[in-house]
Amino acid sequence: SKLAALFEHPLYNIPVPEVTEKDKLFIINPMEKFSLHSSGSDEWVSSSKAETLLPTGKTAYDTYPTWLKFHIGINRYELYPRRDPLLPMLLRDLATQRIVSSGTTSLPVPLFTPLPCCLLPASLIPSLLSVQKSGGTQLKLIMTFPNYGQALFKPMKQTRDQETPIDFFYFSDFERHNAEIAAFHLDRILDFRRIPPVSGRLVNITKEIRDITTDKKLAKTFFISPAGNVCFYGECSYYCSTEHALCGKPDRLEGSMAALLPDKTLAKRRSWRSPWRRSYHKSKKAEWELNPNYCAQVRETPPYDRGHRLLDLIDMTILDFLMGNMDRHHYETFEKFGNDTFLLHLDNGRGFGTHSRDEPSILAPLQQCCSIKKSTYLRLQLLATQPYRLSDVLREALAADPLAPILAEPHLRALDRRLGKVLVAVGHCLAR
Repeated sequence: SKLAALFEHPLYNIPVPEVTEKDKLFIINPMEKFSLHSSGSDEWVSSSKAETLLPTGKTAYDTYPTWLKFHIGINRYELYPRRDPLLPMLLRDLATQRIVSSGTTSLPVPLFTPLPCCLLPASLIPSLLSVQKSGGTQLKLIMTFPNYGQALFKPMKQTRDQETPIDFFYFSDFERHNAEIAAFHLDRILDFRRIPPVSGRLVNITKEIRDITTDKKLAKTFFISPAGNVCFYGECSYYCSTEHALCGKPDRLEGSMAALLPDKTLAKRRSWRSPWRRSYHKSKKAEWELNPNYCAQVRETPPYDRGHRLLDLIDMTILDFLMGNMDRHHYETFEKFGNDTFLLHLDNGRGFGTHSRDEPSILAPLQQCCSIKKSTYLRLQLLATQPYRLSDVLREALAADPLAPILAEPHLRALDRRLGKVLVAVGHCLAR
């Protein structure tokens, strides 16, 4: 296994700083049991099989569902550890757990037993809600599982071998479910670990969306196509119409299931506008496209004037260039950790749209600032060598996904080509 050998390499064993209590997103009492109050709804308690959440003979922490352990494990330095034993279980849950709800009408739900002051509050359990996610240009659904875990479902919109048409603007491109899956694994291989876990899943549109939805607006968009397939289109800004309907075969539909981060009422996140944001205009250019010395003013602007924020943004730039993602207008951080923390790499569905051409402008922050983390540079050099070739380790990682193969071979080969271009760009900076 090249992937196992890669993760054993010394560059993937650099220790993170010691995690103190103030560096944890949540502080919990490990002896506190994950117990439930009945909502008074026998139907819900019965369908949720709530009693399975309190197995006898186990320690209190072991009674927590995997998604909650994932949330508890988030700290200032990483979204999840390199050797996280929870990761395979969480990916399996995303791929296999029963979907119990799809709709926008809040249902009565059991809550956590109230915990002592300053521990996880009862509201950590989200409202039992599987909804069409509001906002955004394309259809996304929030799915809820029996153990109250939730996932963001992005349905399949195009096949693996389709490329984004050359005349498409980046802001009108499709969001691809397989790009979300591949981005998670690529982010982990680069040792960033800033994308929440994502798994592929084959969903039954009839049983797992249409028949259980409480969302009246969504329910009105289902229909049977002339070919006899179950279709729906939901509501969104761009691709939500009969002409852009999502259709099953006859009712089976691929999609990506991404673990949701803790609710913002519990763990506030701050959204930051990227300094290298594109203009999102058909003819106007952004300032960074016109000013080759643009990085100098970024370096004088908080939070890029101190710490590792600019270097973290350049990490994200490299990830986006490798994927071909031009749609990185914002990024987020957990507010609790201030400016001294990692960036969340969310919304990666517009990556992996083209393999036959590269977009050099994505690398502008690296080229204009001529800065990169030494650890990132060394890992990129390692991934360009034969024992750990980037395309090989990503292919291996993606092979375990339920929807494998995730990427067409030309996309994997493009990764090696683009990695070479990143190393050339760093070489030019070193020469200067």
